[in-house]
Amino acid sequence: MKEVRLVDPAGEQIGIKSIEEARWLAAQLELDLVEVAPEARPPVVRLMDYGKFKYEQSVKAREARKKQTRTVVKEVQFRPKIGASDFEVKRLRVIRFLQDNDKVKVTMRFRGREVTHPEIGTEILSRLRDSVADYGEVETAPRLEGRQMTMVLAPVRNAGRVGEDDEAAIEPEVAEAIDTDEADE
Repeated sequence: MKEVRLVDPAGEQIGIKSIEEARWLAAQLELDLVEVAPEARPPVVRLMDYGKFKYEQSVKAREARKKQTRTVVKEVQFRPKIGASDFEVKRLRVIRFLQDNDKVKVTMRFRGREVTHPEIGTEILSRLRDSVADYGEVETAPRLEGRQMTMVLAPVRNAGRVGEDDEAAIEPEVAEAIDTDEADE
């Protein structure tokens, strides 16, 4: 005859009982008999409503997931021969991503002989870094890997929204291009 250590729903020990007696008691109380420590001698079993237990576990897991923050990495690509208005469009996009608490991977792509002048790419990335300093900070410094140079920016916690002065500083057709570009995404 196998014996088990029986624990009531409140967590108090009832004592060592035979397995048949524990099953009978669980049936009388309309509860489930759940083995909680099979390695113990004698094994420990608990009287509980297993369905309610599983539901409470799922609620706790859901609450824990709500409190987690997911890190999203967005990418913005540049070229060495970028124009001033295109730079502004991409700069505002980087700022918007940083304000949404996303990390931004900035990629400078070199084609052909452009790779022989990485200082141009470094200069553009440093100009971007300085212009978004209020919204993000460099997490990974610019690094040349093959034909592309990458830099990762992380959001600053106290960054605000894009100010009216930032939007007014660019040309109206560039602002319109930003709005239509976002509609495509």
